[in-house]
Amino acid sequence: MITSTSNIQVKELLRLQKKSREREKEGVFIVEGPRMAEEIPRERIVKLYVSESFQAKCVKEKNDRFIQEAEVMSDTVFAHVSDTKTPQGILAVVRRMEYTAEDILGETPHVLVLENIQDPGNLGTIFRTAEAAGATGIVLSKDCVDLYNPKVIRSTMGAIFRIPFIYTDDLKGTIDELKREGITVYAAHLKGENSYDMEDYKTACAFLIGNEGNGLTEETAACADRKILIPMEGGAESLNAAVASAVLMFEAGRQRRNKRK
Repeated sequence: MITSTSNIQVKELLRLQKKSREREKEGVFIVEGPRMAEEIPRERIVKLYVSESFQAKCVKEKNDRFIQEAEVMSDTVFAHVSDTKTPQGILAVVRRMEYTAEDILGETPHVLVLENIQDPGNLGTIFRTAEAAGATGIVLSKDCVDLYNPKVIRSTMGAIFRIPFIYTDDLKGTIDELKREGITVYAAHLKGENSYDMEDYKTACAFLIGNEGNGLTEETAACADRKILIPMEGGAESLNAAVASAVLMFEAGRQRRNKRK
């Protein structure tokens, strides 16, 4: 059992929790909590850690699913390495997923393209929503918040393991590639010509979503085939990036379900 915060494994876990550069260097990320641990493909687990009390609970419940190969930490040490205020007693070091541009397209592409999303909760929610809405994949500009940030991972609720995604250093070039694949690209924009629900998303489509505070840059918005507007009542001028993404993706999902009927 690990009982000291000076333990070399503890120091390594803290580096992985706090520094994106260390996570990238090692090609791993951290997952916490039993619910999220259930979602991890077993072949991707590099190392599993549990707290002493979590181990005792598993033994009492005769559930050895997580504890057979896990390293045990005292509750104090586990709380020291946990990124949450209320640690749930289980933490995994996981190998990153690797996808190609082809992986995000699916049979009928339904792609989300994100530019400079900065809020970890927003990004995690977008991933969770994309899975629920039937999106085939996500493109992230290089200046988006680190997807492997522990707060993002928790917010995805497991979708991180099921939605293909790629980061791109050349967002405009990647959007051009999508268009060459026959994908119609829509920009959610305050100057949209049509309301979002007047377009046809039953064929291959991609939605461009911009930064929470500033929206899409003009350069990226200009890449779209069409600019679309989400009409709003009252004094609201814009929507949260995750909410705007949800509105568009679920409309595409609704149209595609109706097409199959």
